[in-house]
Amino acid sequence: MTKKKKVFVGLSGGVDSSVSAALLIEQGYDVIGIFIKVWQPDFLECTWKQERLDAIRVATHLGIPFVTLDLAKEYKKSVADYMIKAYKNGLTPNPDVMCNKTIKFGAFFEWARTRGADFVATGHYARNLFNKKNNLYELHASNDKEKDQSYFLWILNQKQLSHTLFPVGNYKKEQVRVLAKKFKLFTTDKKDSQGLCFVGKLDMKDFLKNFIPEQRGVVLNEQKEKIGYHDGASFYTIGQRHGFVIEKKSPKDKPFYIINKNIKTNTLIVSHKKSNHIAQEKKEIKISSINWISGIAPQEKEQFLVRVRYRQPLQSCVIQQPKEGSIVFDKPQIVASGQSIVFYQDSLCLGGGIIQ
Repeated sequence: MTKKKKVFVGLSGGVDSSVSAALLIEQGYDVIGIFIKVWQPDFLECTWKQERLDAIRVATHLGIPFVTLDLAKEYKKSVADYMIKAYKNGLTPNPDVMCNKTIKFGAFFEWARTRGADFVATGHYARNLFNKKNNLYELHASNDKEKDQSYFLWILNQKQLSHTLFPVGNYKKEQVRVLAKKFKLFTTDKKDSQGLCFVGKLDMKDFLKNFIPEQRGVVLNEQKEKIGYHDGASFYTIGQRHGFVIEKKSPKDKPFYIINKNIKTNTLIVSHKKSNHIAQEKKEIKISSINWISGIAPQEKEQFLVRVRYRQPLQSCVIQQPKEGSIVFDKPQIVASGQSIVFYQDSLCLGGGIIQ
């Protein structure tokens, strides 16, 4: 009798991870549910305990073992502190990418493998396919274009993909809820979590105020005239239209959007035109921390499709230096330093990097 392959599935207490576990059991795997405890600040309402209880309830219903893995310290250092530092430096970080890199496919992945797991599984909307022609594992976008999370998984490598399963990657969200009902899971109608778990329901600015001192600065229009003030340039992102004060404002005035910011001078520049991003709309950008999922860098000046933010329509570009270099877009793009740029060929996610 063939021994069942052992899978450690991350159980968050939500519908996607619970259906993932149920599908794996149905497919004949030996499944163990793992709840990953992450860091939450003291000033926020504790939510992880309820999420853990929901995960236990799912594991009990499915009849699988349940383990709590405490990665709060690792999460605080690698995800929360990383994000706070990036905002201090005027960047717009992507903590979801860092969580996948250091926690889910870092600490959790290694912990599971050392304890006999053949695979780890998560509820990500992405597909992991093996290409027999080149003997490489490939990360593909989910069949659900609205929920696709391949943008956040560009940091994966061949070792990780060879031991990773994405059970709901072939399904659309509504199909996952139908499956949850079929498996009689109480998570069938549970709402999806929104935003970062350690930020909670707080506005990002209100969260960051606990770690970054407020420092009043001026708001300038495109003519560099002072028209208002703000609480500190680090708290704001390009394209934002709230959280700063415009003086002598008429009710008939159109909203102002942040089109540029300067951390050194603690200044915001705003415009009525959201698309008029001074010095932010760029034809060429520098990138760092590049990862090619195949382990093989493409040829210089090869044409690609990319996203510079989540759910953005794919854009055409040429990569100048595949290992660590620059990207030239066919059309200028609005970019935010610190965000991920992710490369695609149709549904195939090739890898990505960090915008400088």
